[in-house]
Amino acid sequence: MKKILLSLSTVGLLVGLAACGGNSTTKDSTLSAGKDGSNEKIEITAVGSTALQPLVEKVAEIYMTDNPNASITVQGGGSGTGLTQVSSGAVDIGNSDVFAEEKDGIDASKIKDHRVAVVGVAPVINKDAGVKSVTSAQLKDIFTGKVTNWKDVGGKDQKIELINRAAGSGTRATFEQWALEGAEPAKGQEQDSSGTVRKIVSETPGAISYLAFSYIDDSIQGLAIDKVEPKDENVQDNSWKIWAYEHMYTQKDAKKGALDFVNYVKSDDVQKNVVKELGYIPINGMEVERSVDGEIKK
Repeated sequence: MKKILLSLSTVGLLVGLAACGGNSTTKDSTLSAGKDGSNEKIEITAVGSTALQPLVEKVAEIYMTDNPNASITVQGGGSGTGLTQVSSGAVDIGNSDVFAEEKDGIDASKIKDHRVAVVGVAPVINKDAGVKSVTSAQLKDIFTGKVTNWKDVGGKDQKIELINRAAGSGTRATFEQWALEGAEPAKGQEQDSSGTVRKIVSETPGAISYLAFSYIDDSIQGLAIDKVEPKDENVQDNSWKIWAYEHMYTQKDAKKGALDFVNYVKSDDVQKNVVKELGYIPINGMEVERSVDGEIKK
C-alpha cells in the first residue's frame, strides 16, 4: 500500500489530464529487474475508451515504476477501436465502456472481459445556461431536437448547442441506451475526446453534451435528472441509471505480461486508492450488478 501511495504522489494527476486529449503514455523499458526478479522486457499496448484512459494511464505509470522492465503504451480512440484492435490481435488490451457483445462485428467469444471499474455518465452543460436539473422527458427532448432553447426547460433565453460523441464511442452508446432509451439524437457537432468535449462545453454558450463523472469539474455543470444527482452513491444503488462497466479486454491466450497488468488494475490497492482518486467507482463498491442485457441483480 505504501508503494502505491508514494507512486501516486510522484506521478500526480497530470497524467490523467493529459489523457483527455488522447495522448499516449509510454516509458522506455530497461533491463532492470521487475518485482518478480525477471529481466525480461515486457511491452504492452492498450487502446480504446477515452473515459477509461486516465485510469489506465495512471496505473501504467505506477506499474512501470514498480516494474522497470515493463513498457506500457496507452492510447484512446474509442471503445469500438479498442475492441476491434484487441480482437484482431493488433494490441494486447482493448479498453471499452461497453460489452463486446454490444458492438457489431466483434466476436465476443474470442476475447476475455476484465471489468476493472464502473463509470457514471452525466449530461453536462455550459454553466451560464441557468439550469441545474431536468426531467428524463426534457433530456430526451433536448437531445432529439424537440427542445432547442434553454428557456423551455427553465433556463435562459439561449439556443441549445448539441455536442455528441463520435460513432464508436462507448460513452455515447451508454448515454443513448440509458438516458435516451435508444432514441436517435439530433445532429450536432461530434467529438471523440472527453477532454475536448469538456473544453468546448465550458467555452460555448448554450452547449450540452455528456461525460463520465471523472471528467466533470468546476468548468461545467453536471445536470441532475428527475432530481437525482450524478453522484457515485446514486450509481452504486442504480438510482442513477446512466453508468457502465469499464472493461479491459484481452485475447483468450493473452501473454502473461498483459494479464499481470490487468490483474494489477483489479488489485485491492489500486481499486481502493487510484480508482477512487480519479473519480471512478471500484467494482466491489457496487450494490447491484447489470448484465449485458440490462438486467439488474442486487
